[in-house]
Amino acid sequence: MGPTDVEIVASVMDALPVGIWVARAPGGELVYANARFAEIMGTGPRADVAVGEYAAPYAIYDRDGNLYAEERMPFVRALAARATVTVDDIVIHRPDGGRAAIRAYARPMFDGDTITHVIIAFLDITREVEAEARLRRAQRMESIGSLARGIAHDFNNLLSVTRTIASTLLLSEADAARREELLAIDAAAESGVRLTRSLLAFAGREKARAEPLSPNELVERLAVLLSRALDRRVVLRTELASARHVEGDRAQLEQVVMNLVLNARDALAGPGVITIRTRDEAEHVVLEVDDTGPGVPPAIRDRVFEPYFTTKHEGLPSAGGIGLATVYGIVEAHLGTVEVADAPGGGARFQVRLPSLDGIVRSASAPEPGAVVRGEGLILVVDDEPAVRTWTQHALEELGFRVLTAPDGEAALASLEAHAAELALVVLDLSMPRIDGRATYLALRARRPDLKVLLTSGYALDEEARALLALGVDGFLPKPFGISQLSAAVASVVGRARTSRGEHVAPREP
Repeated sequence: MGPTDVEIVASVMDALPVGIWVARAPGGELVYANARFAEIMGTGPRADVAVGEYAAPYAIYDRDGNLYAEERMPFVRALAARATVTVDDIVIHRPDGGRAAIRAYARPMFDGDTITHVIIAFLDITREVEAEARLRRAQRMESIGSLARGIAHDFNNLLSVTRTIASTLLLSEADAARREELLAIDAAAESGVRLTRSLLAFAGREKARAEPLSPNELVERLAVLLSRALDRRVVLRTELASARHVEGDRAQLEQVVMNLVLNARDALAGPGVITIRTRDEAEHVVLEVDDTGPGVPPAIRDRVFEPYFTTKHEGLPSAGGIGLATVYGIVEAHLGTVEVADAPGGGARFQVRLPSLDGIVRSASAPEPGAVVRGEGLILVVDDEPAVRTWTQHALEELGFRVLTAPDGEAALASLEAHAAELALVVLDLSMPRIDGRATYLALRARRPDLKVLLTSGYALDEEARALLALGVDGFLPKPFGISQLSAAVASVVGRARTSRGEHVAPREP
């Protein structure tokens, strides 16, 4: 004897890719639920609950992590609307610790004018919700990153003036007290340099100096140092299982690990355990930092990487600062991703994925600062910032060069026409209004192909600067710079400068 019609219908319902749940109206007593419903919910249907008491037994939450309001349940909405309703802000907290974002279609069934039952179809839209969240976060972080880039660029111009003035005055200052004052100015500017570099790292514009790196070796080396920075009540563990290398900037990736560990330390605010893990996954190396602190609520996970975002108002240890923002920017610049989730057993897990070394194209290294040098010849300084232009001119004249200045690309081309034969070098700012650095460079080289060009920028060595280096720009000097950095960069490009006898600039180079 074959299966009955009822059995066939039940088999079909269980085979559907959507969860089906049927309850009587108006009380909400369970009538039927298929197998997919149990899979989505992580638990079987409950015959012991009814309308007004669904949220806690089924662990139904909203996207902010709060128990779902009973008056907003799909069953209740369908009864009130007397029509099919769609609800897509439900999150099921499964008993196994997993999360499922749900879209529910609730349809009332009528007998005449009376609603007798409500049928609800549940779709698991977790991947869709996660993709939308990643897109929103990327768009928000890009907007914040644009703001950070602009601030860092303008701040670097100001710091260039400060460092150039201080370092130039130090060349001829003999008074010990005055030298100490100038050194203090330079030290303060150096602190500003570190801040702008952090902002540029967050914005993805502080470009990596690429070299093959072992994540295991990097973590092992840092673990010794980090253990000294932790409370003695905090245990630092490492579980290093990666067998691969990544390509990136060692200092920046060390900063990622340090910032994540220090963030975990702040989250603990007392005794606890911090675990650093590495492992291989598909084409990536995964770096995880777990802590046993209070964790990060789902409602704010998309914001913890924003600069100066604080969790103080959430009743959690205050984050603030730009530590996690810097992590985000560095990882993005290394073509990776960083996310925060729950750690098994409680606490937070920050998970970084970086491409493994295979298939990565090596990037050019940034120039190293050189010794203080003097020289001779005619140099054209092109920069739209008057103070930067003026003090770069003073520094170069102090080093023995003759200097022309231009506030923009048009004036630079006019200077070239007037001094084409004797011009030895152009120091060219990348970001200028009207005719930018790229257009100015191409126009200069079109008129004199052998002209040496040293590019400067407050954005550090970003993709735009790298593209110009690929086109033939002779050197790159990131702002802010002091006279020693400027002189060394000029000497390396021009190749005709002579080392100053026994003369060195006192300020420390970052």
